[in-house]
Formats: sequence, C-alpha cells, structure tokens
Amino acid sequence: MNNTIYKHINSVKARGEKLLAVLIDPDKMKLNNISDFITKVHQSIATHIFVGGSEVDEGLTETLVIALKKHTSLPIVLFPGDVIQITDKADGILFLSLISGRNPDYLIGKQVEAVSKLAKTDLEVIPTGYILIENGRETAVERVSKTKPIERKNINIIKDTAKAGELLGLKLIYLEAGSGATHAISSHIISEVKQLLRIPLIVGGGIRSKAEMESAYDAGADLVVIGTAFEEDESFFNELKK
Repeated sequence: MNNTIYKHINSVKARGEKLLAVLIDPDKMKLNNISDFITKVHQSIATHIFVGGSEVDEGLTETLVIALKKHTSLPIVLFPGDVIQITDKADGILFLSLISGRNPDYLIGKQVEAVSKLAKTDLEVIPTGYILIENGRETAVERVSKTKPIERKNINIIKDTAKAGELLGLKLIYLEAGSGATHAISSHIISEVKQLLRIPLIVGGGIRSKAEMESAYDAGADLVVIGTAFEEDESFFNELKK
C-alpha cells in the first residue's frame, strides 16, 4: 500500500493551497450520466472524487468506481458507510472512525470487520477521525450509526474530540454536517478546530455555494467535500470552473 494520496494532501496543505472533493453516492448516480458528470468535474477545480453513502446496496460501489475509472484519472477515494462498500477498484479509502459518537460498532467494530477485505486490496488506507456536527435535521449518518451529532454550541467538545483523534494517531479529521444538511459547519467551528490541529482538516455537508466553500477554506479547511449540491443542481459546477 502506497501513501501518495495522503502525501499529496499534506504537501498541498504545506503550500497553503486548497483541495475539493466531489462526493458521489452510488445510490443516486445513474451510470448513463457519468460521462457528462465527469466532464463537468474535469472543467471544475475538483481534485478528488469521493465515493460512498450511508446506505448503499452491495455491489453498487464497485460498479460505479469501475465506470468512473473509464472517464477520469482523478484519485477515487472510498468514503464508506459500511464494509460492503469496500472495493479494490478505487485508489484509496478513508478508514473512518466515528469519534463523535459512542457506538462501538462505528468506533472500532466495523473497522475490525473491514481488515480481512482490505488485506486483499492495494487501497491506500487513510485513518480518518469522523466528527458529526448537528445541523438542524437528522442525517442518514445519525440514523444508520445510531449516534447523536455534537451540538454546534459545544465548541470545546468538538475541538477536544478533533484533537483526541489526532493524538490517537489519525491522519485526517473530517468535520461533517451530514448529507443534505440545512446549513454548513460555521467558520467559527472550523477555525477553532484548525488552530488545534497539525493534520489536514476536511469539511463537508451543507455547502451549496462558492461563497460557502470559500468561507470554509478561509476558516481553515484544507479539503472541502461537496455532494448533494451537485446532485440537486449540476449547474453549480459552472461556479467552480478552473
């Protein structure tokens, strides 16, 4: 297993530049739409493609990744909601631990289950601390993982959780408002977390405009993830042209 994806994220962070991942949910992407969608991705400032969802049927992730590979050379990174979403056809995987919750299944159980599958792949495995932050509505992550997000007002808990993840040796921290969030994570939360961390910071959920993306970058996000906004309105790509 190499570590080129993580090395690249770190080197971009060191230069003070920013990254953008387009998140594709295998449940929602129609295979006959991939070519047009990827053309728009290539014309945009996107640097990575994340693939995953909270509830995805077995086999869909691999089928989607194989189709994506025919159209792009951008790194394809799995962002799995479950072990069945692991496929060796991708380039890497965010090996997520839901450190904002206390359900042992999503802290360590699913990860143990994944090991035998990962051993048969050449995926670059990137240990990632996943922190769900309340955004005004129940998200699929909350429902599936049976964990509560951290309340937005509890900034000290959010900060300490992120730092604990780093001290445990995780390589990335991912602040998540959740798919279809009513509002994105505030600049204040992002900047408070960023000041504590030495490792790269990912921010996703509820970002629906270029201004919100820029605001996340300005507050300290090294990589922003956008998914639902593109699903709902592909013309959003026009705002993010190279």
